[in-house]
Amino acid sequence: MQSRPAEAPAPGRLALDHLTAVDSTPSQLVTLAATLGCAGVCLFMEPMDVLPLMPQFALYGMTDEARETKARMEALGVELDLVYPFTLAGRTQVASFCPALETAAWLGAGTVNVLLYDRDPSRRFDIFAAFCTLAQDYGLDTVVEFYPPSQCPSLAAALELVTRVNQPGRVGVNVDLLHLMRSGGTLPELAAAPAEFLLYGQYCDGAAMCDQESLDIEASSQRRLAGEGVFDLAGFTAALPPGLKVSVELPQSDAVRAGIPVGARAARAVDGVRRLWAKRDLKPNNVIL
Repeated sequence: MQSRPAEAPAPGRLALDHLTAVDSTPSQLVTLAATLGCAGVCLFMEPMDVLPLMPQFALYGMTDEARETKARMEALGVELDLVYPFTLAGRTQVASFCPALETAAWLGAGTVNVLLYDRDPSRRFDIFAAFCTLAQDYGLDTVVEFYPPSQCPSLAAALELVTRVNQPGRVGVNVDLLHLMRSGGTLPELAAAPAEFLLYGQYCDGAAMCDQESLDIEASSQRRLAGEGVFDLAGFTAALPPGLKVSVELPQSDAVRAGIPVGARAARAVDGVRRLWAKRDLKPNNVIL
């Protein structure tokens, strides 16, 4: 397949991922995104034990926090790009996600993000396809996030899955640059992927190597700011389809524990990507820097 041209523009907007401001509640995340000029957020729908720095909050059932989050998005013009966590395993009952999907739709989410851990290939596809159908019942698109320790470990595996579902523009792949690099993927491979099945992208930087035992910690807790690692972020920008929605997903737990305020941490993460776009003259007309 032909790759996209090297001069392909950067996506036209930037969203703030919850992991970048992991110690924020959903409503606080929305306010922070607006302060930083981000057009959207990627939001955890509930706290997770594997993210101990995330505060406790409740969204399901139109709680006070859910109402406040929605009110702030509407008042500040911040969109809800992507919601987590939707983890599909062998024993998953897809219908159990109805409360989360209902709340996500009520909040105005566009897309739900899925991780796959079912070891049985046939069942894995069936559960994923059923989830996509259920999500569409709520007006939500679905992306699968490939991740080396999961049962969808690579871009190739993710593309095989979503092209089999064959709902371009509605079911596709979330390309996290960290996962692309750690899975052995390449930017030419990304550039050659069918654009209609690439629905989201996520920026960060990282070290040249990471041992297998540390992958989870790196992914969820300790990534590098743009320009402070070895990843080719400019090449990543050029390999993505023009106009693709993207976020900065850049957790830095060490900085949290060092007492650096969340606003300062998030600003560093966002500004690093914007400086990259400006420096490499990769911004299209609709990018506001």
